[in-house]
Amino acid sequence: MRRSIFTFLQNFHRFTAAPSLLLLPYAAATLLSHPLLSSSYIFPIIHGRFTSIFLAAGFPPSSQLFSILNLKLSQTLLSSIFVSPFTLSFLLLSKSSVITSLQKFNSNNYSNKIITIFNRLFVTQICNSLVILSANATCFSLLVIAFNVSDLILGLSSHPRFVLLTSAIGAVVYSVVLANACVVCNLSLILSGLLEKNNNNKKKKNCCGFSSIVDACVVLMRGGGGGGVALSLAVAMNMGMAAIEALFQYRVVRAYYYYYRGDGGDVAALDWPVVLEAVVIAYMYGVVVVLDTIVGFVFLESCELDRCRVMEV
Repeated sequence: MRRSIFTFLQNFHRFTAAPSLLLLPYAAATLLSHPLLSSSYIFPIIHGRFTSIFLAAGFPPSSQLFSILNLKLSQTLLSSIFVSPFTLSFLLLSKSSVITSLQKFNSNNYSNKIITIFNRLFVTQICNSLVILSANATCFSLLVIAFNVSDLILGLSSHPRFVLLTSAIGAVVYSVVLANACVVCNLSLILSGLLEKNNNNKKKKNCCGFSSIVDACVVLMRGGGGGGVALSLAVAMNMGMAAIEALFQYRVVRAYYYYYRGDGGDVAALDWPVVLEAVVIAYMYGVVVVLDTIVGFVFLESCELDRCRVMEV
């Protein structure tokens, strides 16, 4: 983390200019997705569909996991659909710019490198979406099997304590699986953007798509606590993003709902200070995303250095 912050501060003007400004539309869409979609007419429809699916699958309605998972999946699905155009364009362009700046090349033709890396990141991001979807489906299937088998064999689904215990275990398993899937997908994006150089200083492409996802799994499974370190770094960066989201909810969304609505329910115009504050918060979110990319890049560099040292020994 110290090396990542040092790298960020060394190239402060470069990282806080084009990459962070490119992330403004993505950051604004991410910050606005939950308050906009939660109050839309589509959210109750999706929430009702998930409720029907969970009830048909055998989830006990009294389970806290049932209500939490239903709510979070509905919000995540709508938010992902809403943000996906910005993810596949502005986010990947910003990551391509950061990865290009972090790599050392003799030539100055960075625009072609950014386009090349962007194309590879685009393919990998599509594959990452399929991996995240598969992880959610796998967790859902395991939870369905656990609840139904326990009810069929033990008949304990009617006991509140058993339902609470099963819900707690299911929440832990679901969180661990999804956290590891997100870490692997994040590292696979950076791996697919790395361009190696051969002896003639010519670019040599690495793998992308599912191959980079497999490479990310291999990096985390080599030993030396790489998986734990990657999870710790992901928790730290996600806490930073969550803090900025909470700041946006408090300073912008709260101001909108409590101060800028008319007495008859009509929406009044927002003041320019609130709009500018929203832009600044979105810019802060983009800076954290840029720093997250740097952290992943430095982590992969450290893993490569450790591997070289082990081979030398």
